[in-house]
Amino acid sequence: MATQHILPDLIRLTRELGREEHGLTITGEGNTSAVLADGTFWVKASGLGLANITARGFCRVQTAKVLALLDDPRVTDANAGEALRGALVNRKAPRPSIETMLHALCLTDPAVRFVAHTHPLGLLRILCSRAGAKPFRRHFYPFAVVTCGRHLAAVGFHNPGLALARAVQKELARYRSSHGCSPRLLLMANHGVVALGRTAEEALNITLMAEKWARLLDGARRWGGPASLPDYAFAHLNA
Repeated sequence: MATQHILPDLIRLTRELGREEHGLTITGEGNTSAVLADGTFWVKASGLGLANITARGFCRVQTAKVLALLDDPRVTDANAGEALRGALVNRKAPRPSIETMLHALCLTDPAVRFVAHTHPLGLLRILCSRAGAKPFRRHFYPFAVVTCGRHLAAVGFHNPGLALARAVQKELARYRSSHGCSPRLLLMANHGVVALGRTAEEALNITLMAEKWARLLDGARRWGGPASLPDYAFAHLNA
């Protein structure tokens, strides 16, 4: 897909995620990315809000150089932000999001072309609790399975940047080894969620469905707890 087609799709995705009524992000929370066929990808610049972002709010980085930071002993949590400047295609572009390494790891799968990271209110009510990602390990709503997949990936809390990227690297490797593909949904304790999509629309739908799933879970608890789907139900779900 040509650069001129991907960036407009990424901008539309980012603005939609930033809409106030969705409750997914405020201020400078969240970031998005989209991969290109030449070994680079677009990622949101650091510190910018999602709702009104323009093309100037994105920078293009070299995937290999971003991934190399994970194994560079000179890179630390303290200097990772500045180290990311070395991966910019245009050195005059704004600094990439500190979570650019996380995006690079997700985009190493050719089936994943758009990545959306947000901090949804409903999901965080649970992810910031002692329960963490555990309540999402059992399904009770079929459409959540169809959209988000039967299995999800999850990590504990890590500071954004290098520490979080390394934790995600291990979890993605575990998931891909176990299931033969990438997850559609990654949950991060006390932090937020990442949607991995083949298209911008899919990344948006995964994010919105995950938030609906959390709200349903919260509501079901008031009525005795969620009723888990029987095993035979999954044979009829495209997940």
